[in-house]
Amino acid sequence: MVGVCITVISLIRIAPDRVFAVWIDNVVAVGSMFFLVSMFLSYWSIRHRDYLLKIERYADRLFLIGMAILGAVSVMVAFEIFID
Repeated sequence: MVGVCITVISLIRIAPDRVFAVWIDNVVAVGSMFFLVSMFLSYWSIRHRDYLLKIERYADRLFLIGMAILGAVSVMVAFEIFID
């Protein structure tokens, strides 16, 4: 995930005059928050065995939402850069 974030930041630095440069930071930040909450829930499920399955499901869903957000952003960035 660190590599994806660095790639997005690098693409924004290469093309700062693009329209997507303003909102891409916000979208990536939202995706990062999904990853962060997913990480905390995963840790919580390891430490508290009584709610294990329910918390793991939430962590998995949030992780997949974060991956979908970053995947969609990557596709949009690629189209914005390479289709001109």
